[in-house]
Amino acid sequence: MIYGIGTDICDVRRIQASLARHGERFAKKILSDAELATWRARSQRWPERGVRYLATRFSAKEAFSKAIGLGLRLPMSWRLCEVGKLPSGQPYIVLHGELKTWFEAKGLSAHISVSDETDYAASFCVVEVAEKSGS
Repeated sequence: MIYGIGTDICDVRRIQASLARHGERFAKKILSDAELATWRARSQRWPERGVRYLATRFSAKEAFSKAIGLGLRLPMSWRLCEVGKLPSGQPYIVLHGELKTWFEAKGLSAHISVSDETDYAASFCVVEVAEKSGS
């Protein structure tokens, strides 16, 4: 059963401007430690790719926060939500700390889709609640 649906579109130029204004401090606010390492590596090789990576993570976390109905209120926070990637390239949600505890206690699972084009990053998230067995 669907618990919630969230979508977000992010202007990559807005992320670029925030990075120009605040530097790595902005990325550290949005990204988990693992994501931050990936962002740094991508940014070193190709700065524009790093900006788009940050924009997709920003967008995905916004979509997820909408799907769970919390927005950016605790236990939801930027760094407790991470977007991982399977070997196939499929993105998935990884949760940490009290957000993970809250999410699991509700029996939820998440599905995320992330896309980017030159000026925009977009994400769509569906959160489901597990069906109770025997129902």
